[in-house]
Amino acid sequence: MALDQSFVGRTYPPTPAYEVGREKIREFAEAVGDTNPAYVDPEAAEALGHPDVIAPPTFVFSITFKAAGQVVRDPQLGLDYSRVVHGDQKFAYTRPVRAGDRLTVTSTIESIKSLAGNDVVDVRGEVHDASGEHVVTAWTKLVARAAEEA
Repeated sequence: MALDQSFVGRTYPPTPAYEVGREKIREFAEAVGDTNPAYVDPEAAEALGHPDVIAPPTFVFSITFKAAGQVVRDPQLGLDYSRVVHGDQKFAYTRPVRAGDRLTVTSTIESIKSLAGNDVVDVRGEVHDASGEHVVTAWTKLVARAAEEA
């Protein structure tokens, strides 16, 4: 059953703040195999003009994907998460994520489509720091595969 188009434009409340730590950044950089010294060495980051270590560009995915959970868990939307696969991800940065940032995410449903029986939901996550300044916008595409016919 196709999802309700009236949910397009719905915005969910901001998430609680997520405090970005140096160790989380280091662990993430190691996990993705990125050896950029600005991710682990405060002096290297400062030499590039940053007040502390910065995170690799995809680090913010874990924060924005968790925030998109508000959309997924909305019982009125009726998205069957057991059938969902991650379809796509894009980021547009105002500035890098830095150690010490306290980030909140506000999620908005940008579009809902039905393609070949699959429901496709595009969620935009606006990430702001504790002062309310924009850090990054993340777009997440969720695809709920069509139920198999019996």
